[in-house]
Amino acid sequence: MVFLEFEKPLEKLYEQLEKVKEVGADGVVDMQATIDELEGRIKQTRRDIYSNLTGWQRVQLSRHPERPYTLYYVEQMCRKFVELHGDRCYGDDKAIVGGIGSLDGQTVVIIGHQKGVNTKMRQYRNFGMANPEGYRKALRLMKLAERFGFPVISLIDTPGAYPGIEAEERGQAEAIARNLFEMAQLRVPVVCAVIGEGASGGAIGIGLGDHVMMLENTWYSVISPESCSSILWRSWDYKEKAAEALKLTAEDMKGFGIVDEIVKEPQGGAHNAPEEMAKTLKRQLKKAIAAIQEKSIEQMVEDRIEKYVRIGPVTHAS
Repeated sequence: MVFLEFEKPLEKLYEQLEKVKEVGADGVVDMQATIDELEGRIKQTRRDIYSNLTGWQRVQLSRHPERPYTLYYVEQMCRKFVELHGDRCYGDDKAIVGGIGSLDGQTVVIIGHQKGVNTKMRQYRNFGMANPEGYRKALRLMKLAERFGFPVISLIDTPGAYPGIEAEERGQAEAIARNLFEMAQLRVPVVCAVIGEGASGGAIGIGLGDHVMMLENTWYSVISPESCSSILWRSWDYKEKAAEALKLTAEDMKGFGIVDEIVKEPQGGAHNAPEEMAKTLKRQLKKAIAAIQEKSIEQMVEDRIEKYVRIGPVTHAS
């Protein structure tokens, strides 16, 4: 198990539990009472830790190395899935995956960021930071969904769009802007879910939808706490303060009207019970799609545009 900085009390209890279990395995001394006591303390400690998480702690949870990514959810939710590649312009971006899947008999197009499950795969996936061809691939798949009337599911988990000079040369900003323009008018249901990090244009580039949900321990913001800290204080040392000031948690986003729903995670985070998390996410995605499909296409598009027009009201001083 991988423990985060604020989970150190849990780590110590787990270490004690393992030692006690080793002693009990010898069969010389009955350690069951001690095991039960430690397991009870672990449950209580976990409840205490996760009952009042700060913004920065939720950022840390969203980046947990064992947290499930897009392809895990696709595997768990879809009986069949065919991945499609390439943007038909430049190449295939590995940071964004997408394809056609079957969600309990309903055909959907699923698009999402993929970070990679180990160091080698993270390099291969560019740590979930997409180049322009990734956003153009996503748009190609969305237009394919529109052509055949398939709902679109977008799973967001990125530290941001790739900021390299080659990405700028190939039109990073235009690719993201084009996606926003097209997604606003897409004539099929679009449901988005932030499953990890939701940073900047890298997230919104596939994140404009009829219904936007966030998993409980995720964040959504124009900038990461570290980058915000480096700009304002010329140092990463104030990242915790920046995280609080940015108001980037799921609860904050729900309060601002930027997202429509918060999806509860298993206690300790999605990585503690990934199969349970996948079932919960699937249930909420199906529910959201069904609600959107009750509308006419014209009403759906009108409501989607109006939803984003309402975000960020400005009050003028008299």
